[in-house]
Amino acid sequence: MDPTQQDPNKRGLSRHHILNSIDGSLRRLQTDYVDLYQIHCWDDAVPLEETLMALNDLVRAGKVRYVGASNVTGWQLQKIVDIGRTMGLNKWITLQAQYSLLCRWTEWELVEICRREGLGLLPWSPLKGGWLAGKFTRDMTAPPPDTRVGWASEKEGRKMQSHPDFQQYANSEQFWALDEVLRSVAKEHGKSVAQVSLRWLLQKDVVSSVIIGVKTLQQLEDNMGAADGWELTQQQMDDLDAASAVEIPYPYEMVWRANKAAGRQRP
Repeated sequence: MDPTQQDPNKRGLSRHHILNSIDGSLRRLQTDYVDLYQIHCWDDAVPLEETLMALNDLVRAGKVRYVGASNVTGWQLQKIVDIGRTMGLNKWITLQAQYSLLCRWTEWELVEICRREGLGLLPWSPLKGGWLAGKFTRDMTAPPPDTRVGWASEKEGRKMQSHPDFQQYANSEQFWALDEVLRSVAKEHGKSVAQVSLRWLLQKDVVSSVIIGVKTLQQLEDNMGAADGWELTQQQMDDLDAASAVEIPYPYEMVWRANKAAGRQRP
């Protein structure tokens, strides 16, 4: 969905827009089908059944192999799964969501839904604009200009989830504690901080792949090094989990605590 488009038929998840969009995409890509077609965001203005049927028709027509979601809440994702199952439609197979050592909220519902319903999680912004790549040091008073954070700091209104404001983490003691753990683990393995951050994601059971963004061949080669046959130890995973932990709000904390006390947690 592109909010800059003025024509209501040129955005959103209506059947009209979905059918027109896929034809345009196939034409530009010069292909007959795409392997994975994902909605970018939930659309409050369109009945979910209309969206599900339109995407299912694309799969049946052979224009799309598989369908997935991105940027949805837990209840929205579960509704997509449940209604699709009830209507006998092709199963959605992926969720593209922000997930990293600096974005653990995804675990409260979305990760568990992916695990229970068999969806592969595709994390975006895995390095949080460079914060999880070792690009920043505590003595910096401004971000490097060649980073997403630097770009976001140049102009009001640019701050987004994938390139947050510099002060958001520069003044965070928890971040610097996490950064210290990352650098220590990286040194133990002879790897870069970015590789450790990506490796942490790759060892999560629901993660199928990680969406990276690079500007140079060197960055690409470094990122790819996160998957070249090495692993973090369980202790290192636990240390990174602890260093990046966020406070769990109600009702998630209460449900977790009640089940733990009763010995009824899932393995």
